[in-house]
Amino acid sequence: MKTVNEVLEDQTQYVINMRRAFHKNPEVSWQEYHTSKRIKEELDIMGIPWRACAETGVVATIVGGLPGGVVALRADMDALPINEKNEVIYKSEKQGVMHACGHDGHSAMLLGAAKTLESFKAEIPGTVKLLFQPAEEVVEGAKRMIDENALEEVEAILGIHLWNDLETGKMNIQSGPRMASGDYVVIDFIGKGGHGSMPDQTVDPIVVASAFVMNSQTILSREKSPMESAVFTIGELKSGTRFNIISESAHLEGTLRCYGEEARDRFADAIKRHAYETAKAFRAEATVTIHKGTPATINEPKISQIAAKVAERIVGSENMISQEKTTGSEDMAYYLQKIPGVMAFVGSGHKDKALSFPHHHPKFDINEESLKYGTALYVQFALDYLNQI
Repeated sequence: MKTVNEVLEDQTQYVINMRRAFHKNPEVSWQEYHTSKRIKEELDIMGIPWRACAETGVVATIVGGLPGGVVALRADMDALPINEKNEVIYKSEKQGVMHACGHDGHSAMLLGAAKTLESFKAEIPGTVKLLFQPAEEVVEGAKRMIDENALEEVEAILGIHLWNDLETGKMNIQSGPRMASGDYVVIDFIGKGGHGSMPDQTVDPIVVASAFVMNSQTILSREKSPMESAVFTIGELKSGTRFNIISESAHLEGTLRCYGEEARDRFADAIKRHAYETAKAFRAEATVTIHKGTPATINEPKISQIAAKVAERIVGSENMISQEKTTGSEDMAYYLQKIPGVMAFVGSGHKDKALSFPHHHPKFDINEESLKYGTALYVQFALDYLNQI
């Protein structure tokens, strides 16, 4: 009988082929109908039962031949509204949509893991749930999967993110905060419109908004510890219709990123205070709405340790890389709020860094050799976790 590693080796080309199929047919959040259909077809071929979840999501279940616990493996499925600029045989066939974050690889690796685990089903002490999740890019899919009982009976979970900032063959798995919370900030300043030549008759909302943008940065420089990480960025400012008209209002949108619920609330309160006090100083009014997005992604220590030991066997201890947490957000965080788990970063970058474009770039692409490492991590983590409990 073949070993797990031998079976994984047999799946290498299958995973590459599936990744390319998904890459050619990308679908944005909540529109992953073709992707979902293809995943279900592959699971049917493998003989693995599944159920639909969160509209386009899929929850598959491999029940082992021996009694034991329940572990989950998660992959996201959605693409981005970006026009691909790569000239490759698997280039996106949909104008304006591409897999620019590696989710095509995540889904393909989880299918490869499913094939491998199914072939060893009789020896598995417990159950493995496979979560194919939609709508990560709008940080909505995980929450809905949870609401529809995707985590029922699950004791631990592993998610993988292919990571172009890491060279292929390297991995990063650390406990504690790894990715930031992501909150959506909307501010409207209401002034008094008038003629651009007579500003004394107006309350100029552009001046108010400009003052707020500049002064709000003191939230980060003077209201947090230098040892604390946080980002507040205004990405959109809209006001005015013509060069000589002072408008009545200015609209701002931005994002707040940090690593804990206390900090999240503290900085949100500070943003509101700065907006209201700035408006008051200029005789304007302000409305502030902060929509809470995904929480911080925080890896549980024990599960992180299990995953790190597995990863060391796959790539060697010398290729386990320590790296700073990132201010990007991930809705894997919702699963980690419910049960112990870990988000692992699997290197997908090229040795030639000039070929490794950042995530969400129109020329983003992965080194496909990374797929075998991610597939192996999924499989070996599930087996090690179930054999240890």
